[in-house]
Amino acid sequence: MNVRKLNPEAGPYAAYGARLRTLRQQLGWRQRDLAERVGYKEPHISGVEVAVKKPTFRFSAAVDTAMGLTNTEQSFELELRKIKFGKLLEGFGEYLTYEAQATEIRLYNIGIVPGLLQTEEYARALARANARRGLITEAQAEDRVRFLMERQQRVEQPQPPMMLVILDESCVLRPIGGRAVMEGQLEHLLDFAARPNTVLQVAPFEIGELRTFDLPVNLLTMPDREVVCYAEAQTQGHLERETLSVAPMFTAYHQLQAEAHSQRTSVALIRKLRKGTP
Repeated sequence: MNVRKLNPEAGPYAAYGARLRTLRQQLGWRQRDLAERVGYKEPHISGVEVAVKKPTFRFSAAVDTAMGLTNTEQSFELELRKIKFGKLLEGFGEYLTYEAQATEIRLYNIGIVPGLLQTEEYARALARANARRGLITEAQAEDRVRFLMERQQRVEQPQPPMMLVILDESCVLRPIGGRAVMEGQLEHLLDFAARPNTVLQVAPFEIGELRTFDLPVNLLTMPDREVVCYAEAQTQGHLERETLSVAPMFTAYHQLQAEAHSQRTSVALIRKLRKGTP
């Protein structure tokens, strides 16, 4: 049988496919063997390897599981994220894997609404702004929006995680995308707050030095009660899983909850802003 020669230099998907073939062969698997392990047909494996079929996140995650690459630097899901979205902040790819399994998600954000609470229009306005600044391509901008919508679906399953969200007041005051986009985003926040598995609070500017975080923070509780913290700055991210390091972050989050508006007051503020969206 003729084996098609691969050129990993032909592009990112060609490099993905070439690495897939290399690792598969190192494991002593035929395409049929990998297909059975990941739940796809053999022609699909062949198509991805020769870069005539683009891999999906579902496919990549299945390959990672089959090859024992989940949450490693060799992860195919991580490689696909880099292809689609450009360079990821350190730790973010691994964080997303934990997020999809978490039973409780605690978020704090400054300046913009967290991704899991963004409307598609709000997310697209942010992504296109990044494209205009040359940080990503237009295609990557659309991929980011598409993936974010998929990411939101993961936490909107029949048994969704408990979500506790604190927004710095700047998140609801900063206009993004124009009046219609912002009005839709504020309405979405009101809908989010009405769900039985959510708590939404706004941390007002007036709390001053009592604000416990100066950067966005994501805190996860896993099914086995393991805790995970992900925090990021403009150009750097950090994932922490050591309980001794994460526990103080949970304490700081609870302290911020105590200083923030109640959900009732927060909802009233957002409703007032929606009616008067500039």
